[in-house]
Amino acid sequence: MNTKPAVLALLCLTATHIAYAQKKPVAVTDMLKIKRASEVQLSPDGKHAVYTVTSIIPDTAKKKDYSYLRQLYLTDLSGKAQLLDTGATSSPAYNPSGNTIAFIRPVKGKSQIFLYYTATGTVRQLTDFSYGCSKPVWSPDGRQLVFSADISLQDLVNDKNLNPGRKVPSWNDGAPGFAHNEDLLTDTTSPDPDGDLRAIRAYLAGNAKDNKAKVITHSKFQAETFVNPEVSLSHIFITDTAAGASPRELTHGFFSYHNPVFAGNDKILIAAYMNADKHPDDNRNIEIFSVGTDGNNLTRLLHAPDSSYFLEAVSPSGKWLVSQRGSEKQLDVAAMYICPLATLANPVLVPVDRIKGETKFSADEKTIYFTAVNNGGTSLYKADVKTGKAERLTSEDEGISEFDLSGNQLIFPKTWIQDPSEIFISDLNVKAPKMITHLNTDWLSERELSIPQKFTFTNSLGLTIEYWVMKPLNFDPGKKYPVLLDMHGGPSAMWGPGEPSMWHEFQFFCGKGFGVVYCNPRGSGGYGKQFLRANYRDWGVGPSSDVLTALTKAEAQGWIDTTKRFLSGGSYAGYLTAWIVGHDHRFRAASCQRGVYDFKTFFGEGNAGKMLDNYFGGFPFVDSVKGVLEEQSPINYVKDITTPLLIFHGESDLRTGVSQSEMLFKSLNTLGRQVEYVRHPGASHELVRSGDNRQRIDQMLRTYEFFSRFL
Repeated sequence: MNTKPAVLALLCLTATHIAYAQKKPVAVTDMLKIKRASEVQLSPDGKHAVYTVTSIIPDTAKKKDYSYLRQLYLTDLSGKAQLLDTGATSSPAYNPSGNTIAFIRPVKGKSQIFLYYTATGTVRQLTDFSYGCSKPVWSPDGRQLVFSADISLQDLVNDKNLNPGRKVPSWNDGAPGFAHNEDLLTDTTSPDPDGDLRAIRAYLAGNAKDNKAKVITHSKFQAETFVNPEVSLSHIFITDTAAGASPRELTHGFFSYHNPVFAGNDKILIAAYMNADKHPDDNRNIEIFSVGTDGNNLTRLLHAPDSSYFLEAVSPSGKWLVSQRGSEKQLDVAAMYICPLATLANPVLVPVDRIKGETKFSADEKTIYFTAVNNGGTSLYKADVKTGKAERLTSEDEGISEFDLSGNQLIFPKTWIQDPSEIFISDLNVKAPKMITHLNTDWLSERELSIPQKFTFTNSLGLTIEYWVMKPLNFDPGKKYPVLLDMHGGPSAMWGPGEPSMWHEFQFFCGKGFGVVYCNPRGSGGYGKQFLRANYRDWGVGPSSDVLTALTKAEAQGWIDTTKRFLSGGSYAGYLTAWIVGHDHRFRAASCQRGVYDFKTFFGEGNAGKMLDNYFGGFPFVDSVKGVLEEQSPINYVKDITTPLLIFHGESDLRTGVSQSEMLFKSLNTLGRQVEYVRHPGASHELVRSGDNRQRIDQMLRTYEFFSRFL
């Protein structure tokens, strides 16, 4: 009897088992190894592609710190790639002939356009524009590039080239007591603190310019991390690609223009906030215009009261226009339409009730391709131009937030549970996609991953709620494990296997022996308009019921230790964490990050405070609204919080405002509750996504360490 095959099989099986056993859990520092691909573009002939890769590298100037590095790569689609540019590059774009790639690189603090010539490998700086450039777009003939630039109101008024007559806006700049903008914007009186009133005003203006004072007259003065009282306007410029060419302004006046797209060589479509009677901070309705490449014939194409039109794509020949229309007065999923650009008549609806993103035409202009957030992932769709009939091409368990196409090929970066980011190439129906990068595969080959399982239930509103359960690594069905209920922000965000932001954190906690449960409660994106609006005037009771039901159903599987439940969430989910622990006491400990806990102060302190209008129908000073805001604020239930709580906030977070966390901590501390408060200096609201990497690691480890105290 020949035993060699059996022995060989046993040896192979043993080797496989040993290799699997040697795999390690995802470590917290694996965050630093993750590389993410973005901004992919196929060459017109479909033989090459360009893309950017964002990595995290040691900071040579600061010991123990790390920096983000974004680099530009060129690939032949076989998997072989070359580094095209080592700087902080972005926005690569092939010209129509494919022999030149435009991209953005900072020069002396301003973003400028550079050109890379594929035949020679040489790079030339095209622009040296004082206001900088962003997102260059080629003309169909490849002779021109259009781009946008942000300009402050003060600079625009005093720029002799852009505003030769030193005109001023018709809307008042907001300073009380002045009927005309000329009084402040164009006065050339010499500053003198001991002079007359005009000289004193000039002196005060100089103090503001030198950052000795910030004079605020409008509500949109809060950036993400700093107060900025200046009004900034976005304008569109065009430049020839010949050496020595200078950018020319295509748009004029005191409005903001965005997203330029060529419609033939002589016309450009743009989106604009363009109401001459309103200050830009109060201008909410977006309209679509066309303008000649000479800057003449600005023509309004699409507009409607209380609505915004989003410019998505123009077909290569300029025949077809794709736009989206959404309401500005309520939570909405914008509707997508296709129509002839020449007439704008008989628009065809694309019936996809999802929040839609990037859109492109096929070469024959018979089909559009677009992305949409969808049931835990971001899916790629296609739709017929003449009928609007749509078809989903990729799984809801994957994340494809951008793509490009050329001829019969698609290229896209993808997030899925086995890998946070790789680039794939496929046919136009995404059949048998081929991975052409290996950004993360090497280190991931040595890691063991927990694979989420999706479940559903029907909530009290009759909505189908999806939730995912991730078991701890080295799971033993005979044992019980602690569980972390983790919740997303927004509240219109969405989590799932195709959502990249939590890929590492979920795997880290599973590697530490926790089960992880997460769900998309009412109000989440990715499930359509009715679902999105289901938390109107209900941020607490309804959504908390959904996430707690998901936890209860996960516990019915039998392996979760119901005496060791933990809770975590950031931003809106920081709110929801505080709400839950003020109404429910099943958790051993909880962590809330960057949350909103008092709607009255959130309205004034957070730059997102005006969202109260869409979600609650008004502001704290409105009689019909103040009661529900009071009832929905977690701070008002602080006496009922007995769960040990860890509170995080970025010290420069102006999206929610740092006093939110101060109020919550001081209240609990005064009540003698178990509470710990962590501030991250300089950190914005995006700390855990794109912030300082030591602080990202710090927050994750502090959360794990805090929970471990109560295991």
